[in-house]
Amino acid sequence: MHRNVRIIYALAFFHMFMLIVPVIVPFFESKGLSLGEIFYLQAIYATCIVVLEAPSGYLADRMGRRTVLLIGSVAQGIGYLWLNFADGFIGLAIFELILGVAVSMISGADLALLYDTEKALSDSEDAHTGSIAHLSFTKSVAEGSGALLGGALALWSFEIMVLAQSLVAWICLVLALLLVEPPYRGSDNTRRMPGFKAIYTHVLKGDRILRKVFLALPIYNLTTFHVAWLVQPYWEEKGLSLAMFGALWFAQSLTVAIANKCGYALEKRQGAVFALMLIGILPIVGHFGMAWLGGWFGIGVCFILFFCRGLYQVILVNALNRRLPGEMRATVNSLTSLTFRFGFILTGPLIGYVAETWGLKVALNALAFSSIVMFALVMMPLIKAVIVLQMKDA
Repeated sequence: MHRNVRIIYALAFFHMFMLIVPVIVPFFESKGLSLGEIFYLQAIYATCIVVLEAPSGYLADRMGRRTVLLIGSVAQGIGYLWLNFADGFIGLAIFELILGVAVSMISGADLALLYDTEKALSDSEDAHTGSIAHLSFTKSVAEGSGALLGGALALWSFEIMVLAQSLVAWICLVLALLLVEPPYRGSDNTRRMPGFKAIYTHVLKGDRILRKVFLALPIYNLTTFHVAWLVQPYWEEKGLSLAMFGALWFAQSLTVAIANKCGYALEKRQGAVFALMLIGILPIVGHFGMAWLGGWFGIGVCFILFFCRGLYQVILVNALNRRLPGEMRATVNSLTSLTFRFGFILTGPLIGYVAETWGLKVALNALAFSSIVMFALVMMPLIKAVIVLQMKDA
């Protein structure tokens, strides 16, 4: 069981070791796609995940997290293998569909397996929080390391970069084969599966903070995700090279990793209210800063958004999972991811259209104003709920 933890971290590392991410827009353009077609591709990818996300989480709770991780690892290997031969919109759409299957299977299952493994090994809340933080840290370091190498390989050849990515992808399958399924409830190995009605009642009709965290997590994930698709055109406007793309993505991923590591300590030292206020305010500052500051100042302010991502990946994710019973954990985590992907289907193409038609500055200002609205409608009610709970406990 102790080995399980190390294998999950290793699997997360190679799953997120994305060589193509920092140059994905120029790569798709090299395949003959326009910016509009690239956004359509992402809509296809997100739609695939929306369709499969909740069923994959439910499947993980019923058949076991290891089984679903094996399916996802196979799909990821096949997807990147296909990318070596894909060309044009149809070929790349097939790649996005296969990768969507992989991500929907792995998403939520790795976190649930880690949480249940830690629960079987220790009942300490600090152990669970530390593991979630380290998992997020590992993913961020992997993404940054892959970006650094991917930017360098892209200067040499996109074909070499994709070949290397397809080889790395199969490592996940080897690691998934080494995992063992932990018990869901201490020594009780029976799997008494709740239905969707029971999950709905527990999440949306029970704990007030759980309900508000369940809403806040996908929304703040979406708030900081849009910039990931705007940042590469933002760098192109500045005339940066592909190697610099990789270096900047590495630095941004490192920023997420640092926030992953210090997020729990920040919450413990300054309190949950301060941490939530910070998560709510940083997207406002980051988007306005990118819109109005020029040159390297604008590029530097972008790091605020990635620091925010690292904070909520630990603070909100832990707040959600510690309020969930093990038998529904993978399902609920998949539902938060589903909500996020569905939100991107609705807003991603719109943001892309605004950026292409009226410019990046208008799109970034729109995101900043939406962050203000989300702070008022989503984050403030959560903060008030936490304050009320703290007053009751005092």
